[in-house]
Formats: sequence, C-alpha cells, structure tokens
Amino acid sequence: MTRVSVICKGNQGEALGQARLKEDETIGDRPEGGWTALIDEIRGGDWTDPKTGERAPPAQNEAIVIAEDLDGAEPELIARLGMTGTLAVVADRDTWDALGGRIARNLAAAGVGAEAVVLDRPHADLRAVEDLRSRLAGYDGIVAVGSGTVNDLCKYATFQDGRRYCVFGTAASMDGYTSTTASMTLDSGLKISLPAQAAAGVFLDLRVSAAAPGFLAAAGFGDCLCRSVAQIDWWMSHRLLGTFYSDAPYRISDRDEAETNRRAAKIGASDLGAIGYLNRSLVLSGLGVGFTGVSNHGSMGEHQISHYIDCFAGERHPGTLHGQQVGVATLTMARIQHWFLAQQRPPRLRPTRIDPDDMARRMGPEIAAQCGAEYRKKALDEAGAERLYAGLCEIWPELRRECQAFALPVAEMRDMLAAAGGPVSAAELGLPVDFYREAVRHGHEMRNRFSFADLACDAGLLDDFAAAEA
Repeated sequence: MTRVSVICKGNQGEALGQARLKEDETIGDRPEGGWTALIDEIRGGDWTDPKTGERAPPAQNEAIVIAEDLDGAEPELIARLGMTGTLAVVADRDTWDALGGRIARNLAAAGVGAEAVVLDRPHADLRAVEDLRSRLAGYDGIVAVGSGTVNDLCKYATFQDGRRYCVFGTAASMDGYTSTTASMTLDSGLKISLPAQAAAGVFLDLRVSAAAPGFLAAAGFGDCLCRSVAQIDWWMSHRLLGTFYSDAPYRISDRDEAETNRRAAKIGASDLGAIGYLNRSLVLSGLGVGFTGVSNHGSMGEHQISHYIDCFAGERHPGTLHGQQVGVATLTMARIQHWFLAQQRPPRLRPTRIDPDDMARRMGPEIAAQCGAEYRKKALDEAGAERLYAGLCEIWPELRRECQAFALPVAEMRDMLAAAGGPVSAAELGLPVDFYREAVRHGHEMRNRFSFADLACDAGLLDDFAAAEA
C-alpha cells in the first residue's frame, strides 16, 4: 500500500494522520499542491487578496482535511483538535452505515471513549435540536457524521452550550461544512439561517463521498452551479440599490468552479477525482461567508425558490434535496436574467403589489407575517418605482455588459447539470409543475434580497416567466 500523509498546513503545519490508498487506485487528477491547496492559506489567514492587497481573516475552522482515504486517521485527526474525554459520534442511519460505524470502531481501537448517537430520520428544526441536546448531555465533545441535516443539528446544538464539535462529511451534497450558520426550520415552519459555530475540524474522505448515492453529488453540483445567477442578482442589487457587495468569494473559487464544471459528467459517474474537485468548490463556497458575513455570493433568487418549495410544498414535496431544487431554480433564474439582459431598454417598473391575504392563504398567517415584514423592506411605492426605473435606465447599458460578463449560457448550465445527474425541470424533480410555478412567482417574497425576480415582479412579467416553466 502507498502511504499518503494527510497534512493540515497553515497554523498546524504537520501530519494529522496517515491515509491509505491502494497502488492501483492512486488518483492523478488532483490540484497542484494537493486537495487543500489555497484552502490551507485561507483557513490559516495567509491568503492575500490580489485585488486589494489585504490579508484575509483566518477561518474559524481549525483544521480542514480533504483526502482520498482517511480510514484509520480519525483518532489522530480528532486528538489534534484537543477533543478529549467521552465523545458522541452522531449520525443518522444512512451515515452511520456509510462512515459512522467505521469512525466508532477506529476510535475504540485507539482507546478513545466514544458512544454512538444514531438519529432516526432527523429534520433540521428547533424541536430536533432540543431533543439532540438532551441526548448529548454528559458528552465532552461531538463528532458529527453526515452532511446537511446532521451537521446543522450538531452545529446549532453545540453552539447553544459551547461544546466543541467536528464533522466528517459523507457526501459532496452542500456547502455548509465550513460555514458558521445552520439552516433550521422554525416552529412556524419557516426555514432560515441561524448563527451557529464553525466546526473545529472538517474532514472529507473522498472515497466515502464517491461511494454515496449519485443524487447527493448532483445536489452539491446544483448548489455550486448557481454562482453565476447569484452573482448577477447580487451585482444588480449593488449597482441599482447600493447594497453591500464583495467579489472576494468569487476570486477564491473561480478556478475551482471552472475545473468542477469541466468534470460535470465525471461527477455524474462518481469519479473520485471529480468528487474531490466538487468538495473543494463546496468548501471554498462555505469559506466565502467568512469574507463577507453573508451568504449572498451563493444564495439569491434561485435559493429563495428552493426555500419556498421546502417551506410550502407540504405533501407535494417529492423529497428532493435543497441542492437539487437549487439546480432547477438556477436554470429558471438564468432564463429570467438572460431575457432582461437581451433588452436594449429595461421594462418600466410599477409599485410592488403585496397581497397579505393571499400570502396568508399560501403560507399560513404566522409565516406570512414574517415574510411580509421582510418583503416590505424592498417593496416599491409609486415614487420609489419611478426613481428606481430612472436609475435603472441610466445604468442599463453598463449593467447589461457587467452582468453578461458573469453569465453562463443557459443551455450549457442545463447540459452540465444533467451530466452531473441532477434534475433540470420541475417534472424531473417530481414536483407538481403548478406548485413549482407558484414557487417561481412568490419565492422572492421570503427574504429581503433584491433579485431579478423582484425586477420581473415589479415590471409585471413574473407571472409570464413562471407560466413558461415546466
């Protein structure tokens, strides 16, 4: 067997363990410098922004390790974080079979006190957090094993009491491994991002990720593919409304985005090297939040459509993952944006129409009140619509050129998403088309982030765009 050192550079600067890789399975498709090249610099606060010359702040994660095989390295990886005493290994049924059981066995073999906490079909909501906190009483540290739900539950539960946790990812399905927020569903049913703590260590075993069901990587690819439409929305909002904008998250990830997109078909085939690049892109996206304190660089109009689906589909929800929905919504937003950017002049804007009764019918009174308060922050009255339209006309030629520079062709995005194994329409999601059209029409009501969906709504065009979705 070939012995491959797992290195955490930056502040650590020493081997964290030994990963094992068979000679006949050695992966040549690696970035120059290894899987955590650039990531190590950002995590350690050693990356200098080439545009500003300023050194970026260090990430809150103490270690980020991506390797082809971490089997046997887990005890030392955890020990390097100073996590001692009795540990809880938290997983759901699937992630326990995929990796949790292996970690528990390797910890036991190393003499580390660890006990299993296996969750039964968990949901990332506040009630589940309280249940998990009660089950974690008495443990000194938490080892999360899983991706979105398990990680968010452990991240938020430990944030409540200050205990340290680390995460071993099981799939390249989302970009939240390195983030400092947790996506949680409130008691009202509204899904929002809440402040949480960063994982002390993020450990990604590429063999485990590549062995995961293919739809998980397709979801992760969908979450990455939205970069262009999110950037266009965010830049338009900045130019038109003066909202905060930073391109630092895009500068750290642009090369990896291109490399990941180039490997879309290999991601669909669960190729180990392609899954490695996808993991890198997801980690860098998560680290981007550390530069700005917000998630706008990867979450604008397309994410609001997905959030609407998760909050209001109810029994119509097909069980698809957030990233799968984001992929389809990305194509929808790209079509809307491309239509606008093809126009020589912008369409005239009208005052924003808010129908509280209709929102209450669709969302329920409590969520409608919460969303309505957010929506009103960006709503236009008659004078505001006139001012915004005048400003839009003034900057339109420049704004078109600027946004077109960020854009990818819709057909190209569709082909990549399909090659990666992701659904490309509401029908392929298994979602009733009429409800998906509702999500397109009303997703922008959920959050105070101004996107091209808001422009389309205030121009009286969003109904037509939604009706064209299938």
